[in-house]
Amino acid sequence: MSRKTALIGCGDISRRHLQVLEEIGADLVAVCDTDAERLAAAAPELDLIRVQDHRELLSIVGLEVVHVTTPHDQHVPVAVDFLEAGIPVLTEKPIAASLAEAERLIETAKRTGVKVGVSFQNRYNAEAQALKEILDSGKYGKVLGGHGSVLWQRTPEYYANRPWRGSREHSGGGLLINQAIHTIDMLQWLIGDVSEVTGHAGTYGLADYIEVEDTATVVMTHGEGVRSVLTATNINVATEPVVVKIRTEGALLTMGADLQIDREDGTSETIQGGAKATGPRSYWGNAHLLLIDDFHKTLDDPEPFWIDAAEGYKALWILKQVLGY
Repeated sequence: MSRKTALIGCGDISRRHLQVLEEIGADLVAVCDTDAERLAAAAPELDLIRVQDHRELLSIVGLEVVHVTTPHDQHVPVAVDFLEAGIPVLTEKPIAASLAEAERLIETAKRTGVKVGVSFQNRYNAEAQALKEILDSGKYGKVLGGHGSVLWQRTPEYYANRPWRGSREHSGGGLLINQAIHTIDMLQWLIGDVSEVTGHAGTYGLADYIEVEDTATVVMTHGEGVRSVLTATNINVATEPVVVKIRTEGALLTMGADLQIDREDGTSETIQGGAKATGPRSYWGNAHLLLIDDFHKTLDDPEPFWIDAAEGYKALWILKQVLGY
């Protein structure tokens, strides 16, 4: 079904959403951005409604879904306006820049009964789905622990091009909320809900340019004592593939582009990852397509989307325990 769709926030990640909306045959009718140049540059080949105030879109008759791809601190104010009007919202991660705003979104979604989705698209990767199925089955015994590694590079220019990224107020954090949040979400989804968090974060290479962290270690306790550790930085010499390792009683499971299974009996197996994205923003992977298509297809289902506001809150809560704001 072709859904009548609007997109709010025409920055970098919006390009992936626009590409996917075209691929799934959505009926994109409107785009919005407070910056006139970005607004004009968004899908310029299409005849769209273009506004700088998202509230003008509330008058579009029959609007079925809105994608929110704004800076972090604008996610909730925009989403709430559409939920109050009865229009479902798919928001980019994180759900908010602060826990208080995230809780406001959860309350609004619960009160209105309108569907919300959060773009933790990496859960849709084939290797992540395979790993989740293995862990849930107990095939290799109970989980003993896990580790996630995010060794990326972000330059001063990355932050200069979008100053909100380096701002506590507008981004709500740095490395943890903007890049490593996906790996935090992956660890808590794979191993289980987190009951305790410790760690530290600092700005060791970009302090002259940003007021948020560029490096962090996060230690998470899942359930009654299983521990996972995240090591992450934005000041590595290059951007390396994200790696997640889960050790169970019977195997070490390593997820990168594929899923490597090294069993205690000395045998091993590789499960190939899924199809990769193409185009200028292909480094974000193909999972956005799977998530967005799933969200659009399930809008008429009575139950909440499986990655809803409450689910999206979990990773934000974890990283805020380390940041302290």
